[in-house]
Amino acid sequence: MRRREFITLLGGAAAVWPLAAGAQNTAKTAAEPRDFRAADTQSKDHPTARALVHMGELVSDRTQGRHRIIVYPGGVLGEQQATFEQTRAGGIDINRTNMAPLVNFIGQANIFGLPFLFRSADHLHKILDGPTGEDILQSLEPHGYVGLAFFESGARSVYTVRRPVQTIDDIKGLRIRLQQSDLMVEMFKTLGAEPVILPYTRTKTALTTGLIDAAENNWPSYVTSDHYSVARYFARTEHTMTPDLLIMSMKAWRSLDPEDQNIFRRAARDTSIFLRGQWKNWEASLRKQALDLGVTVIEIDQRPLQAAFTALYTKVLTDSHSRHLVEFIQKDQ
Repeated sequence: MRRREFITLLGGAAAVWPLAAGAQNTAKTAAEPRDFRAADTQSKDHPTARALVHMGELVSDRTQGRHRIIVYPGGVLGEQQATFEQTRAGGIDINRTNMAPLVNFIGQANIFGLPFLFRSADHLHKILDGPTGEDILQSLEPHGYVGLAFFESGARSVYTVRRPVQTIDDIKGLRIRLQQSDLMVEMFKTLGAEPVILPYTRTKTALTTGLIDAAENNWPSYVTSDHYSVARYFARTEHTMTPDLLIMSMKAWRSLDPEDQNIFRRAARDTSIFLRGQWKNWEASLRKQALDLGVTVIEIDQRPLQAAFTALYTKVLTDSHSRHLVEFIQKDQ
């Protein structure tokens, strides 16, 4: 499939490129030295927060210390939705976010959250590193964001407080915390669960008080946010493998001259590769930590889950652009 066809599938991303070029042309001829505020709702020990620190080191080194990235982890600058809006306004310069907030701007962003869309991390990376990924990053610019890179996020699974999820039937009736995503809500309603939308930083309290019975996330989030101390049953559903995004405020981007813009973008891409290389090791280490502290891991049969989501694909993919893009991803070797 040619690049132009990718643009068509992504719903008009072709209109973005002139704007992207215009964004660069409006940059100052010489960027003033400054500190850039980077937000992450994950804790400082989480791989994505550590990756942001790594990017800061690259930027500082490549600008001879003129620019620094100051990382604010653990939701210090606000919950994800709030930081997303602050980034658009320029109050936050750099933000690591999941793809859920992008759906309002890029409908096709929903596709990346479809259950069992990607066969493996390598399959996901191949799609992200090609024209599809590049077009998604560029399509953010009309909305006030510069897409710098995709960040690794691993596979998401279900963990519970009182009883293990051993079969698909065990998900029925669970009050499960979900991120603010219509697609995720539809997924778990399909399985008979009761979705509860909560900010990420309130999840542990909700698990502890019994407000919810379960949550879903990747291994690093499960461990570094201390959810494992409350929800000690981890069922490896691995229902989605959705990447995170590293975005930059257009206001901050335009404060940089073209050379520094290139440094920031290159540092973000290099950090994305760094994170991929470290993710498996960090994930394995955190999983071992949880197992050593008494977490029970359940190897659930994924086939009934995949079958249950067949109708969801039909419900979500209501236009030919989305259907063609999913067909391309599924056929990609």
